[in-house]
Amino acid sequence: MASSIRTAFRSLRSHPLRSSLTILGIVIGVAAVVVMIAVGSGAQERIESRIRSLGSNLISINAGSARMGGVRLGSGAAPRLSEEDALAIGSELPGVIVAAPLLHARVQFTIGADNWQGVLRGITPEYFAAREWRVIAGREMTPEDNKRATNVALLGTTMREKLFADKDPLGATIRIRDVPFVVVGLLERKGQSVWGDDQDDVALVPLRTARRQFVGTSRANPSLVHNITVKFAERTSAEQTMLAIRELLWQRHRLRKGQEDSFMVSNLAEAADVEGSAARVLSLLLSTVASVSLVVGGIGIMNIMLVTVTERTREIGIRLAVGARRRDILAQFLIEAATLSLFGGILGVFLGIAAATAIGTFAGWPIIFDLSPVLLAIGFAAAVGVVFGYYPARLAARLLPIDALRSE
Repeated sequence: MASSIRTAFRSLRSHPLRSSLTILGIVIGVAAVVVMIAVGSGAQERIESRIRSLGSNLISINAGSARMGGVRLGSGAAPRLSEEDALAIGSELPGVIVAAPLLHARVQFTIGADNWQGVLRGITPEYFAAREWRVIAGREMTPEDNKRATNVALLGTTMREKLFADKDPLGATIRIRDVPFVVVGLLERKGQSVWGDDQDDVALVPLRTARRQFVGTSRANPSLVHNITVKFAERTSAEQTMLAIRELLWQRHRLRKGQEDSFMVSNLAEAADVEGSAARVLSLLLSTVASVSLVVGGIGIMNIMLVTVTERTREIGIRLAVGARRRDILAQFLIEAATLSLFGGILGVFLGIAAATAIGTFAGWPIIFDLSPVLLAIGFAAAVGVVFGYYPARLAARLLPIDALRSE
């Protein structure tokens, strides 16, 4: 075996250009696999970070549809949700950690000569626990703020940058629709949601303040809210919790069988997972396509090895005549094919890492390298060399010495 290895390496060194061109297909194939896996893993991590930014184990309840004169109106046309619904969900349903009511409006923010239009959300202190949203400077909203409907605000990162640039906003007064508010806290950065919205372009104010100053009070539903965000325990079934919420709201809204729901219940993580599944499928598809180039590279190795056997027929005959066994000839050519593939795989890994890093740098895309797929790509490349090199090696080993010696 040692002599077969030495002979194989000596043969490869004697034809450097041919060996280099032979492994080119393997290099490109492995590099493509590494790039696709790194980019795909980065995309999946980016989506998972967006899902985490929503908060874990969340159910969203929004206003449902309604009928007017026989016409079915769209989603959100039945403003029936209330603060009392949120209190009932939080206190009566097992597995629910917190239920946070929410009002929202798009308003104009002004400070001095600068202004910005963004999202205002009226919330209660439960909202921070539901969304797992930390205050990085200043203080959180307190129950007393909501009870007294105080004019205080907490700013998201985008809102702070647009209004204050590099200045410290804590304690400053901003005007929201010409109503003065004091900035008492700054929120950690959340980034984009899975739907592409900027979660940081927001200002949070007490729920009762938002109702009194910006949304208005409905006579039919004085404690109206636009949304209720429900956080449930880790080991609690999302489906069972959603079913329990529906049953409770059916009772509270006095809905009869056959009536249109006055609310919509959705699992935020389930909706976000759709994008994650699409990214995983796309990553698998791209990796599969990249793997085809490895097979093409293997076919190239087989073609070159067949040519090599033809060129070295006399050499094979001499080796067989002086006592070499057929398995020695087989091992020699298999080692040559495997060496070409393995060396090409290693070069392909380095090329793939460099290409993926360049893509991540210029595109601003997260790139994640995992050792397991890299080792798998190298192993697959070596296996391709052995598989496609076996036929030429077997052909060389089955040559008859007398016929091989007669060849020119």
